[in-house]
Amino acid sequence: MVNVENIPTWLPVVALALIDDEGRLLLQERPSGKHHGGLWEFPGGKVEAGESPRDSLVREIEEELGLHLDPHQFVPSGFAEESQQSRIVLFLYSTRQNAGVPVPREGQRVGWFTPASAQDLPLAPMDRRLLAQLDMGPALKKPHKSD
Repeated sequence: MVNVENIPTWLPVVALALIDDEGRLLLQERPSGKHHGGLWEFPGGKVEAGESPRDSLVREIEEELGLHLDPHQFVPSGFAEESQQSRIVLFLYSTRQNAGVPVPREGQRVGWFTPASAQDLPLAPMDRRLLAQLDMGPALKKPHKSD
């Protein structure tokens, strides 16, 4: 018999690799007063009770950056976990959508970075692992324009 009290509770968190027409990734800097403050990350946040991961990601991106995205265009792209301190599992989705100009609503800095330049940023540990998993493959590459 399994004792439910002995099963650890994991906090599901979602993040988005939003890719622009130049193949750059949108990243944001965590506020200095928060865990991993001053480090860069993919935008996203906690999955609330009753939400799907995709719906949670739509809500978080709208709250943090004022962008409205179509969750049906999100591609599952990786995951990372942190079990030492807080038992977080972070799911990465990626998408190429023209959602407009991000407007930071929580005082954070944001920027567009190539995958190579993002590797040189001080990234949050799980986001560094997600970046390494990110495949900028066929589903996310810039569509070819036919002449």
